[in-house]
Amino acid sequence: MSSTVTWPSPDSVREAERRIRPWIEETPLRWELGLERALGRPVALKCENEQAVGAFKSRGACNAVFALDDAVASRGVATHSSGNHAAALARAAHLRGIQAHVVMPEGAARPKREAAAAWGAEIVTCPPTMAGRIQALARLVEATGAHVVHPYEDHHVMSGQGTVALELEAALEPGDTLLVPLGGGGLISGMACYLAERQPAVNIVGVEPAGADDALRSWQAGKVIAVEPNTVADGLRATIGQTNLDIVRRHVSKIITVPEEAIREAMGLIWHHSGMRVEPSAAVSVAALLDNAALAPNRALCVLTGGNVEVNRFDVWS
Repeated sequence: MSSTVTWPSPDSVREAERRIRPWIEETPLRWELGLERALGRPVALKCENEQAVGAFKSRGACNAVFALDDAVASRGVATHSSGNHAAALARAAHLRGIQAHVVMPEGAARPKREAAAAWGAEIVTCPPTMAGRIQALARLVEATGAHVVHPYEDHHVMSGQGTVALELEAALEPGDTLLVPLGGGGLISGMACYLAERQPAVNIVGVEPAGADDALRSWQAGKVIAVEPNTVADGLRATIGQTNLDIVRRHVSKIITVPEEAIREAMGLIWHHSGMRVEPSAAVSVAALLDNAALAPNRALCVLTGGNVEVNRFDVWS
């Protein structure tokens, strides 16, 4: 293990579940007959689009914020995020009565920026690159003294995201394929560390856009390889963290990429068959089934990571 960040464990995920229970929703798992007919195999959707702030990020943010001791929490919290983690951290900070400071890249989706602001976050914009995010966050922390809650390479964040797997555990069967959108890697890391011990016969597959394939390149190279992302899936433009890459290489079956047209088609299919409007970053899990006929020969369980998409962008695919 090349990173100093502690990996999640089943115990840390269970601890996270107890800590965040008052603040998050247990989201539904829906088996969709229409999608089964369209895709040729049983398909279930884990609906994190129905989570607080409309995304799974609330789990990790709440766990990280409520795990802080009072002295550290009093300084406030800070992060960089394209949107959902920003809103989730702002909400968690509001619930604890502390200040959140958020660095968001220029061009971040308007609903996500507005959600972070609505929960009281101080927002600083930066260039839409990972280097821009890191530099702006460093300046912000120097000015405020706030505690950094990294959006994905953080033990408490990953453990909180792992509670998605805890909720799925009873529904999983050996041979199932679990399809998880992959950006920075916090969600898949927490889920994989939990299921490696609890449900080792489940195949966990990370899915990312072909236009942001840093995780696949990093998997192949054995080290983090950054790319310049070019995808509509704004929540998956972050470069995978080193800790997250280490976990993925240990516990994830494979990483696949999906083209932009498959993401658009998947958004439309989800809307048509379930009536749910999801963001492109969530739809990649279903897009993987459209683009890979041999994937998930038994049952496919797709994590829908969020539902925060502007209506005028969604209209193209509805």
